[in-house]
Amino acid sequence: MPIPLVNSIASWFLKKRIHQMELFMKYPNEVQSELLRNLIATAKNTEVGKRYDFSSIHNYKTFAERVPVKKYEDYEADIERSRKGETNIFWPSPIKWFAKSSGTTNAKSKFIPVSDDSLEDCHYAAGKDLLCMYLNNNPQSQLFTGKSLRLGGSKEIYRNNGTSYGDLSAILIDNMPFWAEFSSTPRNEVSLMNDWEIKMQAIVNETINEKVSSLAGVPSWMLALLNNVLETTKATNLFEVWPNLEVYFHGGVNFEPYTQQYQKLLPRDNFRYYEIYNASEGFFACQDQNSSKELLLMLDYGIFYEFIPMDTYGSEDEKIIPLSEVSTGVNYAIVITTNAGLWRYKIGDTVRFTSTSPYRIKVSGRTKHHINAFGEELIIENAEIALKKAANLNNCEIVDYTAAPIFMEGKEKGAHEWIIEFKTPPNNMEHFKIELDKALQEINSDYEAKRYNNMTLNLPTVHQAREKLFYDWLKKHDKVGGQHKIPRLSNSRTYVEELLSMSGKQTSEDILEL
Repeated sequence: MPIPLVNSIASWFLKKRIHQMELFMKYPNEVQSELLRNLIATAKNTEVGKRYDFSSIHNYKTFAERVPVKKYEDYEADIERSRKGETNIFWPSPIKWFAKSSGTTNAKSKFIPVSDDSLEDCHYAAGKDLLCMYLNNNPQSQLFTGKSLRLGGSKEIYRNNGTSYGDLSAILIDNMPFWAEFSSTPRNEVSLMNDWEIKMQAIVNETINEKVSSLAGVPSWMLALLNNVLETTKATNLFEVWPNLEVYFHGGVNFEPYTQQYQKLLPRDNFRYYEIYNASEGFFACQDQNSSKELLLMLDYGIFYEFIPMDTYGSEDEKIIPLSEVSTGVNYAIVITTNAGLWRYKIGDTVRFTSTSPYRIKVSGRTKHHINAFGEELIIENAEIALKKAANLNNCEIVDYTAAPIFMEGKEKGAHEWIIEFKTPPNNMEHFKIELDKALQEINSDYEAKRYNNMTLNLPTVHQAREKLFYDWLKKHDKVGGQHKIPRLSNSRTYVEELLSMSGKQTSEDILEL
């Protein structure tokens, strides 16, 4: 299709969609209320709809009183029935696709239902909206003069009992509309390869001669691919390979630890980074401004939002509120009701609102991925900020990390134990450790209180991991590619101990570097 025609079509769609976004930004609570009514009306004759008498629910108050909040384990039996071909359980249209997710904290897999409605009205709609926002903010963009290099998960699609499952990215690629496939690289056959290492080189070989104008994928795995591109081409930066490269759309993990490494690969001041927030359960938010790291919460994708203040999460006084009652600066767990039949479902993520007009957020972590063994309430957002500060002060670059508590034993006080893989290690690990501890105290008052005079917590233990330790763990557990990663923070020592063991070290006193 000629580029002028593509630009003309994109311009028409952009203007139409930007107007719709302006409506939900101006009337967010009305849009969400209408959406909830439509979801309830659509599913009133399903098993779930009859169980909770959806026909008599006409407002949020009744919905919240009658329909319980659930975790995946509460849905598992119904999802298994749906995977075996039963229909009309939690959504009226047949569910043909299930996004397989390891859940990172559990060994068993999760199978998240993906309906035709959620594919079209959520996931694919979000892809188009992201382009709309980017083009609206960058009218001189030449995005359509090239292709988007997409990097998806490494799992093939498995089919059974008339339904199919695989990584969400594989499902999206397999169902991709022609216009998206036409403008993407590599080909679907390469994108869906199962062996990650073979697939990585195949992507490099296919894309280095393409005219690539944008990148899309998870930062950790995209970084590995781009370094492979430079190694293969012997180029000093990516613009020597793809001169028209102008933007990277990323999500899945916090981008902060990777910022410096990407700036070295892409040394142009006008190169753009656009963040997205999606998961197997849906597409939730995306960056709508060039220079802001805040994400606009998308309110018309068939997802109804509720929130749990984290200071009440999991307690007898747990409080659940609609979007209209949130405040800025508070850490919330997300609860969603979706057009794939998830009703009041805890997805396990936490966010913090930076604005309520319009509703913009920052992803702050996971409900299960934190350390609170001593009342310190350390969340991933705290860790990322502190690590970045310590790394800047020590002129080092971090590839990956995980942390867990060292529990009190006898008169011995507790501590946190960090395993960090560096691309460029600090010259003085002791100095890095002190700066990390200092930064954590500045960010988190609960951590500071427990560290005061070593009252509860001693100075943290920090190990330098050998090269590719985290990659080897992921490979061992068949989690290479996609959004898989070792949990950054955990109240359990399971991950730390296994990493120590993989390095041939048996105690937390040993240094990992071999």
